[in-house]
Amino acid sequence: MVIVFGGGGFVAYRAVQNANRPPGPPAFSMEELGKLAAGDLSAPDPETDARKNAAEQAYRADLLKKGRSGAGKDPGFDWVIPKRAPGGDGFPATNFPPGSDPSPGSNKATAKTMLASQGWGDDQWGCLERLWQKESGWNERAMNRYSGAYGIPQSLPGSKMASAGADWQTNAATQIKWGLGYIKGRYGTPCGAWGHSQSSGWY
Repeated sequence: MVIVFGGGGFVAYRAVQNANRPPGPPAFSMEELGKLAAGDLSAPDPETDARKNAAEQAYRADLLKKGRSGAGKDPGFDWVIPKRAPGGDGFPATNFPPGSDPSPGSNKATAKTMLASQGWGDDQWGCLERLWQKESGWNERAMNRYSGAYGIPQSLPGSKMASAGADWQTNAATQIKWGLGYIKGRYGTPCGAWGHSQSSGWY
């Protein structure tokens, strides 16, 4: 059934499932558990990494079905805008505030001013701009149609961003703050994250 009918309807259904699914048992090594216990929220997460990789493979398979290569792909092809912000980890799904449309330009300006807070210079801006353009189009409501990853930095699950603020579902600045911290902890710099994304399709 998945192969025959596995188009947009199925992947959208899976994205909603993934966004609302409770966290399963951790698949961490003792070292990774130690990092998490110490508050290192950007420690490698094998289960999440596997889900990101599976989503990228599903996306590439869809490109092949449509006769497209991965080169020059539409940056918005693998994400959608849900009708409501997803919930998870005790956060209910919520409506977007009325009259508050996303502003990718403002979100970029916010991120550019926050670069220095991580000790990065302007040389990292180009990598961050391209990374999050590919991931979400700089839209705080973007959801990956394959994995359910959410927000500007495409957190998986989106509720991980609650560590940066309880308004993670709708506040672009909160998402950016979390995303920059994740990049610093996991890849060191935006250019490090962009390089990983270019080689694997995810970061």
